[in-house]
Amino acid sequence: MRLLLQRVRRAKVETDQGVAGEIGAGLLVLAGFGAEDDAGLPNRPVWRKMIDKMLGLRIFPDEQDKMNRSLADAQGDLLLVSQFTLYADCRKGRRPSFTSAAPPETALGLFNRLAEDVSRLAPGHVGSGVFGELMDVSLTNWGPVTIMLDSNDLG
Repeated sequence: MRLLLQRVRRAKVETDQGVAGEIGAGLLVLAGFGAEDDAGLPNRPVWRKMIDKMLGLRIFPDEQDKMNRSLADAQGDLLLVSQFTLYADCRKGRRPSFTSAAPPETALGLFNRLAEDVSRLAPGHVGSGVFGELMDVSLTNWGPVTIMLDSNDLG
């Protein structure tokens, strides 16, 4: 599992059907699942470690404008967007390969479970994109601050 966190002042995801999710200050999280991830991933310790790390990273400013506060401390919102392209392999040629990404049916189950688990634990509003849809994501990156979390690093 890979999570790309972007600290935002605001973010929104839209599909052809309209706004799917929208947040104020907090985190826009692009979530991707790899071919090695399976339906059992949420039962492994690394699942909770990834969620705890995402919610607990001290990347929000304190009163001295230092990155010292977590999403919970800042009472921030969170917007989750599925993103299989986090597993793009660009080592050969000019067209990325996505064979390292989880199959869509596996990724859908994992993304839905991630959204459920994060909704229970996050301090503020949790929004979501629509899995498998073509989406327009707009954001005001705050900082900018962008951080990649990979479950292989926390396992």
